[in-house]
Amino acid sequence: MRLADKVALITGGTSGIGEATAILFAREGASVVLTGRNEKRGQEVAAAIVRDGGKATFVPTDVRKWEDCQRAVGQTLQSYGRLDILFNNAGVFFPHTILDCSEEEWDLQLDINLKGAFLMSKFALPPMIERGSGVIINNSSGWGIVGGDKAVAYCASKGGVVLLTKAMAIDHGRQGIRVNCICPGDVETPMLPEDARMRGLNWNDYLAGCANRPLGRIGKPEEIAQAALFLASDDSSFMTGAALVVDGGGTAD
Repeated sequence: MRLADKVALITGGTSGIGEATAILFAREGASVVLTGRNEKRGQEVAAAIVRDGGKATFVPTDVRKWEDCQRAVGQTLQSYGRLDILFNNAGVFFPHTILDCSEEEWDLQLDINLKGAFLMSKFALPPMIERGSGVIINNSSGWGIVGGDKAVAYCASKGGVVLLTKAMAIDHGRQGIRVNCICPGDVETPMLPEDARMRGLNWNDYLAGCANRPLGRIGKPEEIAQAALFLASDDSSFMTGAALVVDGGGTAD
């Protein structure tokens, strides 16, 4: 029960890393608010957490819109009276070089991956500062640390998340707020087979490429959720401004 009596707001909580983190946080004692654009799926995830004995609420949210982000934080405070943890997890990916990346795809990835973290943090910080404590976790990527092929907008957005994290940690550390980010490698989420499809690769060939990592496999959402739990809990009480790489050794290779 490392998050007993805590309240956590998780963006992109309807699948993949966000869903796994919501389930884990609830099992560790947190009241969880999920956001996402798929209302049906969000309600299903929240209901499953409640059936498992946890506390969960879903708030439909498009993190590109400031009014949605403001409403998500407001409903969290209204439902649970506080906000202790924000996990900026919502993200999208399209594989293109700068030559074939459209302006629309560039804007979409920067808006969801980077601007979304900015907007959610903008509204989550005031109640945290008022309480004198809080944790913000941003989900970046191994490709926010090193470059990746055919991922120009994604790399730009995720690299921005890393430095956004460090800047926020500097600005708000003395107000009792810790800000860190996770940099996952290839993880078994709906984003991965979609990436393979858009690259014109069959799934087995795609997995074979991922198996070249030192640990020889892709990660599981639950493994990234464990990293988020570490950063959300007092186990990481002396960490802020860090980019925690959880990638099976991909960036070390």
